[in-house]
Amino acid sequence: MSTTALRLPARSGMTLGLVTVAGGTAFAWPLLVHPGSSLVDPTGYSGGSPWVFVAVLPALLLVVLAELAEGGMDAKSIALLGVLTAVGAALRPLGTGTAGLETVWILIILGGRALGRGFGFVLGALTLLASALLTAGVGPWLPFQMLAAGWVGFGAGCLPPVRGRVEPVVLATYGLLAGLAYGLAMNLSFWPFTAMPGSTLAYVPGAALGVNVHRLIAFDLATSMGFDIPRGVTTAVALALLSRPLLMILRRAARRAAFDAPVEFSTDLPAPSLPAPEGGRG
Repeated sequence: MSTTALRLPARSGMTLGLVTVAGGTAFAWPLLVHPGSSLVDPTGYSGGSPWVFVAVLPALLLVVLAELAEGGMDAKSIALLGVLTAVGAALRPLGTGTAGLETVWILIILGGRALGRGFGFVLGALTLLASALLTAGVGPWLPFQMLAAGWVGFGAGCLPPVRGRVEPVVLATYGLLAGLAYGLAMNLSFWPFTAMPGSTLAYVPGAALGVNVHRLIAFDLATSMGFDIPRGVTTAVALALLSRPLLMILRRAARRAAFDAPVEFSTDLPAPSLPAPEGGRG
């Protein structure tokens, strides 16, 4: 019996791939732009064209979420997704602003691991959306956060199918790397627009790839490693200690839900059973 809560048919997989390419471009354009590109204005600062990505990404995310829901989610998958999204939205504010201690990544990674990569992508994206609505954190950064969280959940579903004592080690390693990668990706999403003229950390439009990569890493080390390292370490330690019992709960719920079992409705009602008449004297 399958424990995959959301399957990826061909059309949904292609849609997810296109959104991944578009999202990757939205993140990485500062490292790929050329000096004569229209994305860079004559004064040497980044122009307004990249903000098109901010407008387009939400629409693309809605398209891929709709495709995934249409292609492989039934009522049981949606119910489980709603419960886990609500739990994640409630967990995220508990660690916000506290040195990167964000326990929500534990849920996203375990959800992708136990319930499949498609479910992990949707869980990550919707959890960040729900928590932003809950905490009034909606802004131009939200589509990037949703996409990055979706990738974290998707990647968890792509990890090697190991079990036993090795599985917590694999998940802990992935949690550490995912925490660091998420911070670097979010820095990349706003770093070009940070006003630091003359600084060695500032983005240089049209500079060689190696120059801007070096400046990005220096910017990341100087501004956010105090959040990224605690995020990764907290996630890794929690996964090492809690992944086995939590995965057992999620996998048991998935088995009981029987996502691959066809739903059948019947109009035939069983005849009511009547109590036997008591014997009496004639």
